[in-house]
Amino acid sequence: MTPAGLVIAALVIAPIVYLVVTSFTDSNQRTLYTGAFNWVGLGQYQAIFTNVDFWWALLRTVAFTAAMVAGSVVIGMAVAQMLTRLGSIIRYVVTVVLILAWAMPTVASSQVWKWLFQPGFGVINWLLTQTHLFGNLLNVNWPEDSSLAFLCIWLLIVWQAVPFIALTVYAAQSQVGSEYLEAARLDGANDWQIYWRVTLPFLRPTVMLMTILSIIWDFNVFNQIWLISQGGPNDATNTLGVFTYKQAFVSFNFGAGAAISIVTTILLMLFTAFYIRSLLRSGEDL
Repeated sequence: MTPAGLVIAALVIAPIVYLVVTSFTDSNQRTLYTGAFNWVGLGQYQAIFTNVDFWWALLRTVAFTAAMVAGSVVIGMAVAQMLTRLGSIIRYVVTVVLILAWAMPTVASSQVWKWLFQPGFGVINWLLTQTHLFGNLLNVNWPEDSSLAFLCIWLLIVWQAVPFIALTVYAAQSQVGSEYLEAARLDGANDWQIYWRVTLPFLRPTVMLMTILSIIWDFNVFNQIWLISQGGPNDATNTLGVFTYKQAFVSFNFGAGAAISIVTTILLMLFTAFYIRSLLRSGEDL
């Protein structure tokens, strides 16, 4: 286990230790050139906890995460259920398409997504205009509208998350014993009742795992938001990830950026600990 331990120590533990140390300093742009910094103790943490922008960023992050996780999990479970009803050839084609969508790098997909929603010649605006349901949307700039920017980013992240959730849940659903389904049908249960009363209890550990992973991933989303809206307009999409980046690499306040990163990590660790505790209480095996 030594080689793996050395890699973990070099790529995970050492950066975290450096991040913690930096959060207790006033490291800034001067530090890049001179290496000089001052120890400020808990000063950076006091500053961010009294910063109204930090609390708004945290609130937006929680709201973003809730919306994205809910959409990803619900749609992913629906796609998994659909896969169980498809023929083998169509299911294979859909599986390949899902894998290709999931494997696309976030930077590439964000750039393509931004082009799809581009005002003037974006495909989405053109299609919506052709429906005549919302009027002429050809010149609508999604990233410049608070609600539309959120919707655009939500669609992108859900589109990227659904394949992994769908394939994982489908794999778990395929392990549900056919005898349970047949017994439910013999008792007169319809398809919805079978799914709700028989299939879903079997899927609970998998769905819970997908939910906690989605929360961790979506809570830390940065690439998609920065490439599409850069936290705008008017900070409408300025989540903790974007707020941290601006503090550390736009304002060059590395100490504050490190402190926000530590707080974010602690929040996620607390949530993960709560999830594991609930899992142990329910008697599920880890």
